[in-house]
Amino acid sequence: MYRWSSKFWFVSPLNFDEEVRRRFELPEKVVIHDTTLRDGEQQAGVVFRRDEKVKIAVALDEAGVDRIEAGMPMVSQDDFEAIKEIAKLGLRARVMAFSRCLKQDVDLVIKAEAPGVVMELPSSKHIIEYGYSIPEDKAIRMVIEAAEYAKKHGLFVTLLAIDSTRADYGFLKKVIDSVQDFMDSLTIADTFGVASPFAMEYLTKQVKSLTKKPIEVHPHNDFGLAVANALAAVASGASAVHVTVNGIGERAGNAALEETVLALEQLLGVRTNVKLGKLYELSKLVEQFSSIKLPPHKPVVGESPFKVESGMIADWWIQAREVRPTEVFPILPELVGRKGGIEIVLGKKSGKSNVVEVLKEIGVDPSRMSVEDLVKILLETKFYSTLKKGLVTREEFSMIVKKFIST
Repeated sequence: MYRWSSKFWFVSPLNFDEEVRRRFELPEKVVIHDTTLRDGEQQAGVVFRRDEKVKIAVALDEAGVDRIEAGMPMVSQDDFEAIKEIAKLGLRARVMAFSRCLKQDVDLVIKAEAPGVVMELPSSKHIIEYGYSIPEDKAIRMVIEAAEYAKKHGLFVTLLAIDSTRADYGFLKKVIDSVQDFMDSLTIADTFGVASPFAMEYLTKQVKSLTKKPIEVHPHNDFGLAVANALAAVASGASAVHVTVNGIGERAGNAALEETVLALEQLLGVRTNVKLGKLYELSKLVEQFSSIKLPPHKPVVGESPFKVESGMIADWWIQAREVRPTEVFPILPELVGRKGGIEIVLGKKSGKSNVVEVLKEIGVDPSRMSVEDLVKILLETKFYSTLKKGLVTREEFSMIVKKFIST
């Protein structure tokens, strides 16, 4: 089991308290199923070209993900060709393609030479009635026929139970009972991101009792709970999590790969095959190709998590960094492959510690300055930040400092 404290992270010991963990049903290792190239691309306005998909797939494989859902071959010829090219790369990760519960879709997956298929499984009466507009029995029959067909052709079949978190449990049980002979695993899909972690915990345990096949989870982020729901499902016995890089995806997105993996490993103590040191590089690649600019406060890979503006926090960091750097930062940037370390910045909330630190950085000895001048520099820095409504750059700070240096 992972420790709650190490050279690179310091999280709550309560995460590993026996009382907290007594009801957990944790797997030894979690399979990371990345769907950036399919569900991630379904975010409005995101388009990955064929060569970009291939580059992302290679980066995902290098980062250690277990599965790559390379796309939906029926979307376009370009998608079909991208899947086929990725499938031929000889990656360590299992390459999968998405299909509807139709034989003609499965045929395209086979022609694309993907060894696995993620097949939709309509699992709520209302989505069948209002979304698919077909009778319930026909929906189940279509899945059975398509899944059986896929298995006969040697595909690894993951059935994705669409809208399972809003499904009537009796009907969901009927659906699972009908199809479980034709699947290798079953995925609980919080398709519209509407389950709480408490509901996800309950549903995962209920579904797990219905089948001996592995349970997976596919959470969406409409209430900002995708990662929390992934953890709840894993703690309740799910052994695979569907994620996307940077959390891109339909509507409000999916569980972010980088956040989910860190939370699994550092908060739950469950291993994955992901190489944490590759996460930042992978994030920047997908940010570039998706044209979706990350918010600065994005956990793990945003620009703000490893910057310090607040004077009190800067003082803590300066005092602790040599002996215990994780005292102020729950994870260190190098854990996820970020270079440059912790950065002390200057702004409205800065204190004397920020000023002293940055003075040293720009080559000015603060010990040779009077306390009065240091206070004046701090006040002017705060004023300029307020005027600018942003951080004070090193160049701007140098101009402020020049006013108080004797020539």
